Amino acid sequence: MISKEIKIEGMTCHHCVMAVQRELGKLDGVKVNDVQIGSAKVEYDESKVNENAIAEAIEEAGYKLVK
Repeated sequence: MISKEIKIEGMTCHHCVMAVQRELGKLDGVKVNDVQIGSAKVEYDESKVNENAIAEAIEEAGYKLVK
C-alpha cells in the first residue's frame, strides 16, 4: 500500500469534500483516510489502481488533481 497526500484544485466547501470522498471510495484498492478542502490523504494498492485512476475519480467529482 502506498500512502499519499494529494492536492486537489477547485474545492471550496463541505459538499466538495463529500463529492471527492464518494468518488475515491468507489475505487477498488483505495482507502480514503481523510478529505479536506484542497487535499485528500489516501492509501492505495498499486496492483489494483494507479494515480491516473485517482485523478479521473477526482475529475468525475468535478475537481482537479494538482501534480
